Amino acid sequence: MSSPLKVFITGASSGIGLALADEYARRGAILGLVARRGDALAAFQQSHPHNTVSIHAVDVRDAEALAEAAAQFIAQHGLPDVVIANAGVSRGALTGHGDLRTFREVMDINYFGMVATFEPFAAAMAAAKRGTLVGIASVASVRGLPGSGAYSASKSAALKYLEALRVEMRPCGVGVVTIAPGYIRTPMTEHNPYRMPFLMDADRFAAKVAQAVARQTAFAVFPWQMRIVAMLLHVLPRWLYDRVFERAPRKPRAAVE
Repeated sequence: MSSPLKVFITGASSGIGLALADEYARRGAILGLVARRGDALAAFQQSHPHNTVSIHAVDVRDAEALAEAAAQFIAQHGLPDVVIANAGVSRGALTGHGDLRTFREVMDINYFGMVATFEPFAAAMAAAKRGTLVGIASVASVRGLPGSGAYSASKSAALKYLEALRVEMRPCGVGVVTIAPGYIRTPMTEHNPYRMPFLMDADRFAAKVAQAVARQTAFAVFPWQMRIVAMLLHVLPRWLYDRVFERAPRKPRAAVE
């Protein structure tokens, strides 16, 4: 009888992260869940009494606390088979409007938080010559979306980082899987003031991600229609892109505290 899969997920208290936790719990995995909201993680743990779930109330911007959570998981359960850097935020932000703090926050969580998630595991996985690092990027990384410069930039940085990491880790026997979601039905998207084509439910998305990870797919876009959209956006001439998107609806700016 094979041992249960061991999966470590950040941003696991809601949205895509929660759906991924549910999907892997359904598959009988041992879970390490990280999120800022410890109460939500505790609720998940209590609702899955037949699964082994360790919870860590940690902000991915705190690299030391994240490394400690990783060390606790390894000490209790061993090296994970899959590490999913999912924690992310989307904030509307504009240059010249006092939104520098928002730009920093989005980059710290979406990009540096991903690097900090993989850091405690990468060397041990390489030494063991096994394991998979999974990064949640976005279709929004293909072009800079007006009003979402912070988000597009952070996801573009994540995309390039994951590509470099995939090549770096390949000789070590460690897989790196990049997942680029389109529009997924989550709390992050529910207030978007514009049409979201091919909107996919989070549980369906999570099942497809788990399949892609199991197949060691290097790069996957869900829903699949958004891969075509992304390819078209990528080759769209700049003059035409500018003309089409200058009047596109935009995510509201984050509230300034």
